[in-house]
Amino acid sequence: MSDCCVSENRGKSFDLAVIGAGSAGFSAAITAAEQGAQVALIGHGTIGGTCVNIGCVPSKTLIRAAETLHQADAAGRFAGIRAKAHADNWGATVRQKDELVADLQRSKYADLLPAYNNISYVEGQARLAEGGVAINGDLIKAQRLVIATGARPAVPSIPGIENVNYLTSTSALSLEALPKSLLVIGGGYIGVELAQMFARMGVKVTIICRSQLLPAAEPEIAEALSGYFRDEGIQLKCGIAYKLTTQTDSGVALTVTRDGRDETLTAERLLVATGRAPNVEGLGLKEAEIAQELNGSIKVDDRMRTTRSNVYAAGDVTGRDQFVYMAAYGAKLAAKNALNGDSLRYDNSAMPAVVFTDPQVASVGLTEAAARIAGHEVRVSVLPLSAVPRALAARDARGLIKLVAGKKDRKLLGAHILAPEGSDSIQTAVLAIRHGLTIDDLAEAIFPYLTTVEGLKLAALGFDKDIAKLSCCAG
Repeated sequence: MSDCCVSENRGKSFDLAVIGAGSAGFSAAITAAEQGAQVALIGHGTIGGTCVNIGCVPSKTLIRAAETLHQADAAGRFAGIRAKAHADNWGATVRQKDELVADLQRSKYADLLPAYNNISYVEGQARLAEGGVAINGDLIKAQRLVIATGARPAVPSIPGIENVNYLTSTSALSLEALPKSLLVIGGGYIGVELAQMFARMGVKVTIICRSQLLPAAEPEIAEALSGYFRDEGIQLKCGIAYKLTTQTDSGVALTVTRDGRDETLTAERLLVATGRAPNVEGLGLKEAEIAQELNGSIKVDDRMRTTRSNVYAAGDVTGRDQFVYMAAYGAKLAAKNALNGDSLRYDNSAMPAVVFTDPQVASVGLTEAAARIAGHEVRVSVLPLSAVPRALAARDARGLIKLVAGKKDRKLLGAHILAPEGSDSIQTAVLAIRHGLTIDDLAEAIFPYLTTVEGLKLAALGFDKDIAKLSCCAG
């Protein structure tokens, strides 16, 4: 893809121009193309965006690699079995990851473009202009626009951070050699996933965060996960304030304050995992009178409209629900609304979210606290994973399941799973919430035995029964 495509499309008028060639951008472009629209898809840099290149795909394959080491070490939980594994060539693992990224980038992005004759791919830095989008002084004419430029790792305002050779989630996933020790700033999903991955690869890891691990999660889940991390040797320094960071001869030093006392932590490398910043530089948002949130993300309404007529935005650049599937969903709505009259509303009430730690954290709907704040009278059921036969058979009872339901109508409002296979179980709860099912519907449904998802049925039964007094598969 080269800048020559700009001149080829100079003067041509498009029904829709999409700025950004990641998951959201491709979703918007393909959606519009399938409706017969002429689309200009404008990319800048590596095609494919965050997920396939530097986010979901590379992180999850490396996390799975680290899990194989842990599972070998944990084999002793079964009598008569001993196993051991070690990472003897991390560089080879990373190169294998790069091959996967390249394959998916090609098959799911670059190779798709020839299949859509009405999508013209344009490479270059885009800026909003009267009548369309300007690229290197050339105007790409478009009646409507969708901005889907994504986000990048955010850097916290810690004194001295600008002088430190810190890692981000992007550079950490490209390390050819493992450091001996690592400080991870941030206890959100990126921080905890990468911290556990590196720890299982033999790196001495310390997580430093302002509040707790996964601050948006149910407190029972955050507390339990913290315990499992400590069991694996990961140090946690939570409830602190960042004071100063410096580069040292042997690595990096980070001074934090807790309970009025300073403490200096040292390690070979520092990983910054404190959220994402929107890619909005150079777009000319202010000149186009497009409003932004305090963190710079583009403000949109529930139809994905910005404050400028005929300009929409979707994906991580909006700061909303930063999951690749939600970016694609929002972009699809943006394209349809742009072309068909703003009839579709963004709905995240049944949005699944997964954190790929081990055990995994999977959730959908409201937490107990959020439900109460929203005015619901609620009941909760918390089921330890030790009450789920699957966990007993696997001899791994780490985790719990928490359900939140309306007190009177008994509708399921939220489901939160901490389990080794939690990510594959949450979709049942997603469908239950989406279709307004009650905890009685869950309790009466037939679930397969010796599965993690059966825990949802048991947790639903737990609202009114003592699970310990039920036989296998009893309802």
